Amino acid sequence: MQQKPITIGKHKLENNVVLAPLSGISDLPFRLICKEMGAGLVVSEMVACEALIRDNIIAQQKASFDEGQGIVSVQIVGANPENMATAAKMNEQAGAEIIDINMGCPVRKVVNTYSGSALMKDEELVAEILEKVVGAVDIPVTLKFRTGWSDEMKNGANIAKIAEDKGIQMLAVHGRTRAQMYTGSADWDFVGEIKKATNLPMLVNGDINSVEDAVTALEKSKCQGVMIGRACQGRPWILGQIAHYLETGEKLADPSIERQREILLEHYNLAINHYGERKGPKMMRKHLAWYTKGFKSGNEFRKDINSMTCPVETVEKINNFYDSLVQKNV
Repeated sequence: MQQKPITIGKHKLENNVVLAPLSGISDLPFRLICKEMGAGLVVSEMVACEALIRDNIIAQQKASFDEGQGIVSVQIVGANPENMATAAKMNEQAGAEIIDINMGCPVRKVVNTYSGSALMKDEELVAEILEKVVGAVDIPVTLKFRTGWSDEMKNGANIAKIAEDKGIQMLAVHGRTRAQMYTGSADWDFVGEIKKATNLPMLVNGDINSVEDAVTALEKSKCQGVMIGRACQGRPWILGQIAHYLETGEKLADPSIERQREILLEHYNLAINHYGERKGPKMMRKHLAWYTKGFKSGNEFRKDINSMTCPVETVEKINNFYDSLVQKNV
C-alpha cells in the first residue's frame, strides 16, 4: 500500500505519516522524539494568534522549533482574519516553513471564542481567514478541520472546496463532528466523501491506533496519508511502524523494554533542557504516565513520580522501574 510522498509547496515529506498538533502535548521535546521515531512531518501545538501578537512568552515557546524536527510546521488558531494573517507572518519571519490553520479543535474555551471547529459554522469567515493568511505569507498554508459542526451540519466538503479555492496546499480531516467531541467513532467513510470534493492532498485523522487502523482508514477515505494524535502518547514509535508498513508491507514489533527506556529517557532529557529543571519534571509527568501505562506496578511508579521534582532522582526512579521490568522479562 505504498503511498506517493506528499508535496507541500517546495517541501516533500519523508513519508505520509504526520504527528497531529496536540495542545499541551506536542511541544518541542515531543516533536523531536516523534520525528526521530519516524514521523514524516510533526506539527506544533496550536498557538493562539492573539497571544502570539501580544508577545506572550508561553505562546512563543509553543511555536519554538529545532532543526531536528525537520520541516517546521506551526499551527495557529483564531477567528480574526487580520490577526491570523499577522500571526502567520510572525511565524514565517521566525523561521516557520509551513503554517497550519486550526479549524478542528472542539474544546469549549476555543469554540467560545468562535475559533477552532466553531469556524465551520461560518463558511464566509472561513474563506476570509484562509484568503488573508495565504496572502500574508510566502510559505505553504495547510488546514485541519472536522467533518462538520454537527450531524445536521456536516459541511466538510464545502470547507475543502473553499480551502482549495483560497490556495491551501494540504488538508487534514478528523473524522468526527464538533458535536461528537472525541466520543463515538471516527467516520473514515465520510472523510472519503470530503476527499472526493478536492484535488488537494489530504490526511485522515481520528481513531488510528494501529497499523491495521491506518490501512483501513486509508482504504476507506482514499486519502494520501494519515495524521496520528493520541495514539502517539507513550508510544511515539507507532509513527515509524505505520510508515514502515505502508512503505514495505512489513510489520515491526514494538521496541524492547530497554529501547523503550532509552526513548523515555531521551524525551525526559529533552524536556529538562527545554523547560529547565523546575518546570521540566512537571511537564513530563503525563508522558511518564503514558509510557508506563499497562505495566505491572505502574500505578505505584506513577504515584511516586508525581511527587518528585528533582530530575536526578526521577531518572533514578525511572531506571529502577525499567530494571524491574527487564528482570521480570516483561
